Amino acid sequence: MTLSELLSPSRVKIPLLRTDKHGCLRELVDLVAQAERLEPHSDEIYRAVWMREEVLSTGIGDGVALPHAKCELVPDLVVGAGVSATPVDFDALDGRPVRLFFLLLAPERAMGLHIKALSRISRLLRQDSLRQRLLAAPDAPAFVRVVQEAEATALSNRP
Repeated sequence: MTLSELLSPSRVKIPLLRTDKHGCLRELVDLVAQAERLEPHSDEIYRAVWMREEVLSTGIGDGVALPHAKCELVPDLVVGAGVSATPVDFDALDGRPVRLFFLLLAPERAMGLHIKALSRISRLLRQDSLRQRLLAAPDAPAFVRVVQEAEATALSNRP
C-alpha cells in the first residue's frame, strides 16, 4: 500500500490556521475525524495523539512532524496532512519550527502497517525538493498529486 492510497484531499488541509503545537494537532485530528465521520470521538482521538506527543516530540526535523497514535476508534490506518501558513514551534528534534504535518492513526491490529507508513513518509520527506513542492501546493488535491508523483518516481527508481 502506498501513502497516496492512504491520503485523500478530504484529509489534507492547506493552510492549517492554528499557530501552536496543540492547535495544529487539534486541527489535524478534527480534519481526520470529520473525514472519517468520527466527530463525536474527536476529543478521545486528540487525547491519544497528545499522550503520544508527550512521550517524545514527533517533530522529526527539517520542518516536518509525524504525529501518530494507536486509536481503536479508527477502523484501519488513517492518514491526514496539513501545511501550516506559519512555522510552528513543535519541539522538533532539530529545534527548528514545523510547517509540514502528517497525522497517522491506527488501531492496535494495524500497527505493522502504521510503522510501514511512518517509515515510508519519513523516507520520502528526506528529499528537500519534495518538502518544498508539498509546502508550495496551493490546495489539497495538488498536495496529494505531489505525493503520488513522488511515490511513482521512487518506485520507478528502484532496482
